[in-house]
Amino acid sequence: MLPLVNIIYQKKKEKLGLDTLRPWDIDAEPEGIKPLIPFKTSEELIEKSIACFSKLRPFFGECLKKMQELKHLDLESRKGKAPGGYNCPLAESGAPFIFMNAAGQMHDVTTMLHEGGHAVHSFLAHPLELNGFKEYPMEIAEVASMAMELMSMDEWETFFTDATDLQRAKEHQLERVITIFPWIAIIDKFQHWIYEHPVHTHEERTATWNEILKEFQDNVIDYSGLETYRSNNWQRQLHLFEVPFYYIEYGIAQLGAIGMWMQYKENKEQAMDNYCKALALGGTRTLPQLFEAAGLKFDFSPDKIKVLMEFVKRKWNADCFDLK
Repeated sequence: MLPLVNIIYQKKKEKLGLDTLRPWDIDAEPEGIKPLIPFKTSEELIEKSIACFSKLRPFFGECLKKMQELKHLDLESRKGKAPGGYNCPLAESGAPFIFMNAAGQMHDVTTMLHEGGHAVHSFLAHPLELNGFKEYPMEIAEVASMAMELMSMDEWETFFTDATDLQRAKEHQLERVITIFPWIAIIDKFQHWIYEHPVHTHEERTATWNEILKEFQDNVIDYSGLETYRSNNWQRQLHLFEVPFYYIEYGIAQLGAIGMWMQYKENKEQAMDNYCKALALGGTRTLPQLFEAAGLKFDFSPDKIKVLMEFVKRKWNADCFDLK
């Protein structure tokens, strides 16, 4: 993955016309480029999301329509509203509730599509006989949401009528998908060291963190002068404090989502059938069996990951800029 991350950051450096790329440049755009505005009101976000989902499969659009009818969509940001975004399953009605703080930004679109994927999962698993069956593993839940983000990109003309804006949106999405992987590896490896060495000094912990950080670091961004900050950077990841060994799941799910997207690009209808089949099983199968139902292999070997990364690179070349 790191070779692809390096290419992405090198292209970012060239795009910004910089001699040196610093961490705060990652989310920057060249001077004069205005932010993407995919919608202006929460009503418009709902309408466009329904249209986008309906093009993927009419049932997906119907799910959002049902939630809209039941007033199960609280999307706009307002004074006094709690931060964040989530999909909350409701066992009795089967129609979940989506909460978020939309403000007309690109991030809001991906949040809505992500939570919409969770919502579709809730609808599909609802007919299962026991509530316990609807408690599915986090990894497959995030495949449902992350795959929805990726598969829906073919229908993002719903949000962006301008071809340049559409390309920028897809570029932003693929950057997010790929560049998160090194951080997932860093946090996972650091967690293992912490719990394998319950009695360690502050100095040992800092030294180990810096070693792991360097192991998975890109070779494009200039981090000079930020050594003290980076030595303490692990403290911003709440999982290290609250949920032991919980972070690698995001990597497993994102790889599953990329595999689902690759399947979708090969045969859309078959992929949609597999997606729905797996989500409808809820938690009645093991995680590898749920992946199998989705047409995916529960395989995270270097060879398998290489296939997925090469696919992403090909798609990037087709939809964004040339990754050479």
